[in-house]
Amino acid sequence: MSSEEISRIVVIGGGQAGGYACKALRGEGYAGRLTVVADEPHDFYERPPLSKGVVTADEPLPRLFPEDSLAALDIDWRRPRRASAIDRQAQEVVLDDGERLPYDRLLIATGSRPRLPVPEWAEIDHVMTLRTWDDATRLKARLGESRRLGVIGGGWIGLEVASSARKLGLEVDVFERAPALCGRSVGPEVAEAIRELHERHGVGLALNRQEIQLSEAADGRVTITADGEARAPYDLVVVGVGVEINLELARDAGLRTEQGIVVDAAGQTSDPRIFAAGDVSQHPQLGLCLQSWAYAQNQARVVAEAMLGQAAHYDEPAWLWSDQHGVNIQILGVPSGELRCVVRREAQGPVFFYLDDAQRLVQMVAFDQPRAIKLGKRWIAAGRVLDAGELADPDFNLMSLR
Repeated sequence: MSSEEISRIVVIGGGQAGGYACKALRGEGYAGRLTVVADEPHDFYERPPLSKGVVTADEPLPRLFPEDSLAALDIDWRRPRRASAIDRQAQEVVLDDGERLPYDRLLIATGSRPRLPVPEWAEIDHVMTLRTWDDATRLKARLGESRRLGVIGGGWIGLEVASSARKLGLEVDVFERAPALCGRSVGPEVAEAIRELHERHGVGLALNRQEIQLSEAADGRVTITADGEARAPYDLVVVGVGVEINLELARDAGLRTEQGIVVDAAGQTSDPRIFAAGDVSQHPQLGLCLQSWAYAQNQARVVAEAMLGQAAHYDEPAWLWSDQHGVNIQILGVPSGELRCVVRREAQGPVFFYLDDAQRLVQMVAFDQPRAIKLGKRWIAAGRVLDAGELADPDFNLMSLR
């Protein structure tokens, strides 16, 4: 189907992937109806600031686009609305109010939602998760009223909340079932550096705690009991133990799903008229779902081109970052098998290189070293063979390897 024959595109999801897909569609010349179904009333916005500047300062809604740019996209909004079903035979999206939206092309960008390991925790008043703008504004207000914060989960979101709370002067304890922080996404050397960073800034860390229970105290505060040890009650508890991918629509529609919606390098699902982007789409090379600002943005742009019949493919390595205690941590690539770690330490902060048996870069983590990450992207793209001794030598100039 040529782009001239596509007159109705529906996007399910008003997050970052949906927003950048809409921008790319218009940028590529699509002039037909562009309908966005969003379960929040807000304009497209990005999520990384929610755990940082939004809760520590008076930062406004972090919109993706200025108002005039958004208006130029000429979006036919359905918000706040939810898509309840996809009728592939009729090529229609069914909304929660019964409206049916016909489509020539459909983009699923439904993202993910915070996971609660114990559903009953949702009934405790001073226990919350962080995902949306409304969550962030509520968290900001509650942090302003609190003295002690408990964080369940030693991953990226939990640690960013802990960092923000320390910046506001709160006492903070982080409880994690694993023996290391961020253990699923970085190696033990990086996990140890992150642990040292948080301990230097006064965050209490309770790692390798297998049984974590929450209970509401008589005064409304929350008691955390970890492996039988009860702590003094916390004014607020934030749970950040990962996400559930919003796959229900795709599964019910009979699309192929695994960890996420299975897509090819163009973002196309098992139905040639339906595409997926962002958290909900399984990375076409890595076979896993990425909660990454860069993936949501860049893959969505590729998908938009493919929806209009252009030759497009996405093959970028995973790339994400986190700001904690004033330190910018950037992660390029994902762990894979038994890798050898080379650590290069500099005055500005450490850089960790993980190489495979062929001495090619698989993963790189840099603390306050964005230029090093840019080099790493080039090395991965080129499949460059590296010298471990050079990488470990603090006097060796990495820029010579451009």
